[in-house]
Amino acid sequence: MSALAQHVVHQPEGEIDLAAAEKAAGDLLRALGISTDSESLLGTPGRMARAYAELFSPRPFDLTTFPNEEEYDELVLARSIPVRSVCEHHLLPFVGVAHVGYLPGDRILGLSKLARVVEHFACRPQVQERLTKQVADWLCEQLNPKGVGVVIEAEHTCMTLRGVQATGSNTVTSTLLGTLRQDARSRQEFFALTGVNA
Repeated sequence: MSALAQHVVHQPEGEIDLAAAEKAAGDLLRALGISTDSESLLGTPGRMARAYAELFSPRPFDLTTFPNEEEYDELVLARSIPVRSVCEHHLLPFVGVAHVGYLPGDRILGLSKLARVVEHFACRPQVQERLTKQVADWLCEQLNPKGVGVVIEAEHTCMTLRGVQATGSNTVTSTLLGTLRQDARSRQEFFALTGVNA
């Protein structure tokens, strides 16, 4: 049996039509009373289309796992993984950090893949609650660990730039599975290591 388990992770979605997106972006700007006739705004609809296409296009990656030959059974935690996504209600960005940890079972994950999994699920219009749970559930399914914990702290520009304009506010969400949910000491250790007060 190979010492390395690997498969490519893709996110199936519809095809991107940049020309249609550019036309729609121009229509939106004009409908909001913004003329795109000036030299500085002439290319804005195309830039908008390309920017959103980039935001909504996760990169495929190889999920690399290794046998846990040393039977390591303590928490593996990656802190402060950058998160950037777009709120599905207003299509405005939210940005922050994710803390992702797991208690290994038979396999361990290449550490960079913790950040890749976060990026993968963040690259679509999202709500933070779903994003947190998707990362945790996916790690649980792929690794069959003893426990998984995910905490995301993010600032939502739909709250800070419009509406209530709650500048400086952060939203914190968490998902705990397995031992990290069931065992108070393990849960406390996870939150202590993330720096989040539980």
